[in-house]
Amino acid sequence: MMLCAYRVGSGMSESELPFWIGFNKVRGIGPVRLRALRTYFGELSVAWRAAPEALRAAGLDRRSLENLLNARQKLDLGMEVARLERAGVRVITIDAPDYPHRLSRIPDAPPVLYVKGDLSAQDDLALAVVGTRRATPYGRQATREIVSELARHGVTIISGLARGIDSEAHQAALEAGGRTIAVLGCGLDIIYPPEHVHLAERICHQGALVSEYALGTPPEAANFPPRNRIISGLAWGVLVTEAGLGSGALITADYAREQGRELFAVPGSIFQRSSDGTNRLLQEGAKAVLNATDILDELRIAEATATEEEEAQQATELITSDPIEARLLEQLSAEPRHVDEVSRAVGLPIAAVSSALSIMELKGLVREVGGMNYVAAHARRVA
Repeated sequence: MMLCAYRVGSGMSESELPFWIGFNKVRGIGPVRLRALRTYFGELSVAWRAAPEALRAAGLDRRSLENLLNARQKLDLGMEVARLERAGVRVITIDAPDYPHRLSRIPDAPPVLYVKGDLSAQDDLALAVVGTRRATPYGRQATREIVSELARHGVTIISGLARGIDSEAHQAALEAGGRTIAVLGCGLDIIYPPEHVHLAERICHQGALVSEYALGTPPEAANFPPRNRIISGLAWGVLVTEAGLGSGALITADYAREQGRELFAVPGSIFQRSSDGTNRLLQEGAKAVLNATDILDELRIAEATATEEEEAQQATELITSDPIEARLLEQLSAEPRHVDEVSRAVGLPIAAVSSALSIMELKGLVREVGGMNYVAAHARRVA
């Protein structure tokens, strides 16, 4: 059995990978049940071969158990692996080091991702762009102009390969020379809608096709709402450029809120039904986007905040071996604090505190701002 095309996570042998693939094909065993099986049995290979009584003890209900037992009889896991290799599809499990880190943090992260193309570290800076399938010329133009500029600035564009706004976003990113990722609601061997086959091929060369669904899974309507959680889960934020009140893009917006993603919307005419959804999002607190700069500015703020927090963490780590410096740093923030007050707070003599603060200033951990008042050099910004 050839497994060299697959990357496996630390702590998981290559022999375990077929069982991830197998369980991913069993109806009724999603992220929660799979996690329970791994906790109970330790390894999925053990769970796959377990007796029905043990599987029931691990928490499988009757229907899920029946589906698993049926799958064990019908599936040849070696053939499933070979089928993926022939299709040029790579499997990434949630344990793997190259599993997208943002996606791994959502509550119902897919245990298995099927990938055609390449995911890159550059995709950490990603924006999901979604909208109605019945896009108007206004929606298409707004999407194209905003996405083109974002792609030129190195932002990866994520969408769902659907008709309308989704395909416009993918095409604009490709034409700008940027990266784009399409998240499908079916197996990667089935391109839906079928007229986007050539678009999907181009995406594989400048990004990736991604799905949580096994090869051969048809594009059933029930697959698309869960698919939307992956679109938002992969991204730093979600932009809805045009959507009516019944648009599936609003489901992605809901996931964005639940996942703590930034949410943006392009304003539209109050007389156009295709903009009712985006205008409603703006009423509910989404950030208005008139051009790409509105998003790029937010990205710069987010990156600066992340850098400050990383620096603050690094500063704290520098002094973990010195308990006195650690206690002093806990008392300091962006607000100046007099050495006498710090001394009382930590219960140490002023001389000892002053001496320690002087050394900390040389290390770049604190700053004296006049009158024996000190601030932390890497204080977290107060919102």
